[in-house]
Amino acid sequence: MTRIALASCAELPGLDDEGQLLLGALRDRGVEAEAVVWDGDDAWEAFDLVVLRGTWDYAERIEEFLAWTDHVATVSRLLNPAPVVRWNTDKRYLAGLESAGVPIVPTQFLEPGEEPRHRFEDVEHVVKPVVSAGSRDTLRLGVHQVDRSRAHTASLLHRQRPVMVQPYLHEVDEHGETALLYLDGRFSHAMRKGPLLTPDMDLVADLFAQEDMSPREPSAAERAVAEAVLAAVPEEYGDLLYARVDLLPSPDGPRLLELELTEPSLFLDHHRPAVDVLAEAVLRRSSAG
Repeated sequence: MTRIALASCAELPGLDDEGQLLLGALRDRGVEAEAVVWDGDDAWEAFDLVVLRGTWDYAERIEEFLAWTDHVATVSRLLNPAPVVRWNTDKRYLAGLESAGVPIVPTQFLEPGEEPRHRFEDVEHVVKPVVSAGSRDTLRLGVHQVDRSRAHTASLLHRQRPVMVQPYLHEVDEHGETALLYLDGRFSHAMRKGPLLTPDMDLVADLFAQEDMSPREPSAAERAVAEAVLAAVPEEYGDLLYARVDLLPSPDGPRLLELELTEPSLFLDHHRPAVDVLAEAVLRRSSAG
């Protein structure tokens, strides 16, 4: 019998609701599927396929996590593949996509050893580490909060965590963020994510920030940008099991905030047909060896 692991984390070992939906769909198809904590003592070679689904605690342990993905890839099949994960978990990939012509949210990157100053101090802006998940270690800061902005930036850099800074695009307050979901290389569905970052916010203390979600029909412009994003992914990464393209509105049209290829929520519980699409795609890859 085919054995498939859906990789999770210690804080959410049984996965979330959408993870449980995928587990059920795989089991209904005669697969032995289970949620397995990524940094546990499990023998990964016992699984035909390992699918990253809830490994949301990797950000501050990135080297350990990447070493784990490399190991799993040598004893089983990992999806999305380890080279994709290594590229995608460091948001400096945005610079490469911008060079390929993708419209991104303007971004400045700061490296450890640099001064904690940036070119967006005279506008409202967002500071976060280039390796992050669930909006943790992320702050929205106003022009009156330059000291706090520099202190947060300095704290991250001191911990050897490269930083990214972006202007806050206020169009998101009304329009929200658009997340476009692709399964097995094809568009599946889209969601509206309500504004997540608030003025004078504190750092997220939980595993991830709670999101206000609702289904959305993406505009033609949003679909076009999302297609351009996926077309710009380096060819050597091959076909992807899943992808989520997060776009923000701007006066110049949709801009890429993040391309999620590692462990994104896919909002399967909001679009139930996607559960079967993903389960079938997983099965095809497990039978392909």
